[in-house]
Amino acid sequence: MSTLALAARDSSTMLRRNLLHARRYPSLTLNLLLTPIMLLLLFVFIFGDTLSAGIGGGPPDRARYIAYLVPGLLLMTIGSTVIGTAVSVSNDMTEGIVARFRTMAIHRGSVLVGHVAGSVLQSVLSVVLVGAVGVAIGFRSTGATALDWLAAFGLLALFALALTWIAVGMGLVSPNAEAASNNAMPLIVLPLLSSAFVPVGSMPGWFQPIAEYQPFTPAIETLRGLLLGTPIGHNGWLAVAWCIGLTAVGYFWATAKFHNGTE
Repeated sequence: MSTLALAARDSSTMLRRNLLHARRYPSLTLNLLLTPIMLLLLFVFIFGDTLSAGIGGGPPDRARYIAYLVPGLLLMTIGSTVIGTAVSVSNDMTEGIVARFRTMAIHRGSVLVGHVAGSVLQSVLSVVLVGAVGVAIGFRSTGATALDWLAAFGLLALFALALTWIAVGMGLVSPNAEAASNNAMPLIVLPLLSSAFVPVGSMPGWFQPIAEYQPFTPAIETLRGLLLGTPIGHNGWLAVAWCIGLTAVGYFWATAKFHNGTE
């Protein structure tokens, strides 16, 4: 069997291990999902009429604000979900399971690949769940073609891959699961400082460049454009650039730390 085939086989085994672990202990994933769902319900039903008055002009319209809010919450869901990956990686490193894997004839990189693949799958499922809640309370995609939906799905998957590699790196440098959870908190905080809830133009002038060019805002505006037909402009290539850049940084950071830590 070739090295590539062995790596694929071992990575598949590690993926099954992580999915089984998530299924047996779903509380962490469910707790992380509560944040975007609660924010969705809070902003729609408590603040929706007020905030919608400043979006698109015209009288308050909760349906208009739901359409504006859901794309941002979908990306925030990914940020919330991958915190569980940081915790899981930290647990593996501190509880000795990685040391046990080293004594076995398995491809070393398969441990990380299993975590990453499992996290991306969980992120996609979480996005589907939050999206279903959005649809249940009134979100509707207007004018999106099949190609738009495919591009939106690709963007969500690419964004999940990028944040997962960053989360894996955070888990590897954390001394315990609690520290890993705290280190990964920026993945939830950054969407709060983006265009997820209000337009960047409504923010203080000194803060607008920070909100506009951080990773979440271009991705949110691109997803919003694909699903709602709003202008995407330069946000499309910015979102892809952020995803590729974060994936590369996270990959090299995580793999370097993993190999150094298991020598």
